[in-house]
Amino acid sequence: MQYELTGTPNQIEWAEQIKPQVNAEFDRVSNAFRQLAGQQTAAKQMDTLAVIAILEEKRMEVMANSEAGYFILHWQELSDQVRLMIARDPRYQEIKAKRATGLKPEST
Repeated sequence: MQYELTGTPNQIEWAEQIKPQVNAEFDRVSNAFRQLAGQQTAAKQMDTLAVIAILEEKRMEVMANSEAGYFILHWQELSDQVRLMIARDPRYQEIKAKRATGLKPEST
């Protein structure tokens, strides 16, 4: 679904150049998680697939933002925005905590 941007004509033009880069960054992170999931045991794979679902939800939220200034301010320079969005999500924190308490030492 395409959302119409609001802002000045220059802001809209600038944001329209940024949005595909943002979407590509979400694709990059999603593909990395999908590749990881393919190498995991079933239990860990379920957690990774849950993280991918969180990621896709965050993508929808970001791409649905209609303010051109949002993309200019927050996404003009891509760094670790996607990773931080996931890390701050309470569902991800719950998955991480569950893994931390449920992990058995692999070598001693």
